[in-house]
Amino acid sequence: MFELPLFPLHTVLFPGAPLHLHIFEDRYKRLIETCIQDHKPFGVVLIHQGQEALGPLAEPHMVGCSAEIVHVRRLEDGQMNIVVLGQERFRIFSLDRVTFPYLMGTVGEFPLAIGTPDELAEVGDRLRPWVKRFIQTLLEAGGTRFDLNQLPDDPILLAYTAASILQIPPSQKQTLLNTRQAEQFVASLLSIYRRESALLDALLARGGQDIGSPFSRN
Repeated sequence: MFELPLFPLHTVLFPGAPLHLHIFEDRYKRLIETCIQDHKPFGVVLIHQGQEALGPLAEPHMVGCSAEIVHVRRLEDGQMNIVVLGQERFRIFSLDRVTFPYLMGTVGEFPLAIGTPDELAEVGDRLRPWVKRFIQTLLEAGGTRFDLNQLPDDPILLAYTAASILQIPPSQKQTLLNTRQAEQFVASLLSIYRRESALLDALLARGGQDIGSPFSRN
């Protein structure tokens, strides 16, 4: 186990996914400055109860994803625009709300457990065409700029990418992030993509023009 500063958000981060953040609160400016100086990550956790900013520290869900800072743009008054990249899942064992102005968690690694590699590869092969079809439909409708060549070959990395680009409620993404078994994670995504593809097809059939994008604006 190890200590990790935590940033509660109304967003779920997955390994390998980018996230853009505007840092303006003093407590989170301090958190980010510390991570920059120490060359260390922080943890992104979905808010279970509370607000992102300007209030008491929020109550987080207990599974999150570590985030590496890959770009910083400094603004006036110490504010920053940063880009982070999701690294590894973790589970929170305890929270420190006293020592720092932000949450500090005692956490442990929480990697996906692989039951049978052949089963994982098989369900990954079933997921891939649905993800490609979904993205291709959006490309044709002008709803995304995602490059299909960016889809990873590894089934777990494919699943993390597939989860990150879906525009579904954060609570549903948190359920995915909480999943212990890799095969179950990919199978759940397969079910969601079948549903979301059907919904997207129905929307386009009705002549929907502004279909939005499955990619997070954060």
